[in-house]
Amino acid sequence: MPDTEFGCLPTIIGTMPHTDPQAACSQVLRYVKDIPAWPQLPKRSYMENMYVQFSQGFPGVVVKEDSIYIDRSQDLNKPLEKLYAAYLENDADQFPISPDYATGLHSFLSLATLSPRTVKGQITGPVTWGLTVTDDSRRSIIYDDVLGDALPRFLRLKAAWQEKALSQICPNTIIFVDEPYMAAFGSVSVPLSKERVISLLEEVFSGITGLKGVHCCGNTDWSVLLETSVDIVSFDTYNYAQSLSLYPSEVKKFLDRKGAIAWGIVPNNEEALAKESVASLKDRLEEAMAPFTRKGIRFRQLLEQGLLTPSCGLASLASEEAVDRALELLAQLSVTIRKRYNFT
Repeated sequence: MPDTEFGCLPTIIGTMPHTDPQAACSQVLRYVKDIPAWPQLPKRSYMENMYVQFSQGFPGVVVKEDSIYIDRSQDLNKPLEKLYAAYLENDADQFPISPDYATGLHSFLSLATLSPRTVKGQITGPVTWGLTVTDDSRRSIIYDDVLGDALPRFLRLKAAWQEKALSQICPNTIIFVDEPYMAAFGSVSVPLSKERVISLLEEVFSGITGLKGVHCCGNTDWSVLLETSVDIVSFDTYNYAQSLSLYPSEVKKFLDRKGAIAWGIVPNNEEALAKESVASLKDRLEEAMAPFTRKGIRFRQLLEQGLLTPSCGLASLASEEAVDRALELLAQLSVTIRKRYNFT
């Protein structure tokens, strides 16, 4: 496994409220130089919505006004054959992410001044994408035998293409698989087995050669995600600090195999941001780590194998000034912790 001793360096989840990709990239680089991530800009265009952004080339996909669905009335045989041929040949170039779908990514790739330790990208996960995107009868494609089988293979190719593109900036890469719908796992509305979830994620992970992360911004059964081959788990520490601490033995095993935790400690809403300081967030982070230390996990290990992030994406913020506030808190918190605990 590549190095996961980040020592609480900062990075971001992905989404930002900007409509100008260059302005978004500039703001990221101002505060997150060591592990920058390309900005997703859903307010710029519906094409950059997290469910649309990685859909380009999926068999039968239709993006129309503010909706996305799979048209089963089309002949899907040829596009499915193309998908499986590319999958078997590991030919990710057949399924790129074009500038129309990710202006932030392509602006990021064109930057000439980057020299990061690691570079981060992100993709919508198969559970979330498969539950959200439906066919023309409004049935989630994850429950379709044909489309549900194609889904993780398609996202594997998208992740591989993105990683290859980002590796031009830095050979050390992280790809987060974003799974907000895992917060509903185990409910009657999401009748998926643990085995199916793990299988879906592992298929996408198998296309990633660098570090692979998974992000969920709500309560979930973390034992499922920790049982996968994931290298980094990312969670909303600010609002759901206790959620991960319910699984101390699984977390210990994960850390002992050199896994890392991304602590989403900086809030992504303006009211909470206005109330917080570096000192208050440091206290809050240490309080979130305390239950693990009481279960025999070393505090130093949590810091060494830790990243700091906002609680989730920043597109929920109303202005670039609010993003500035969030990222400044994030960067200053990282500097404070790294100085206090002698990380270099």
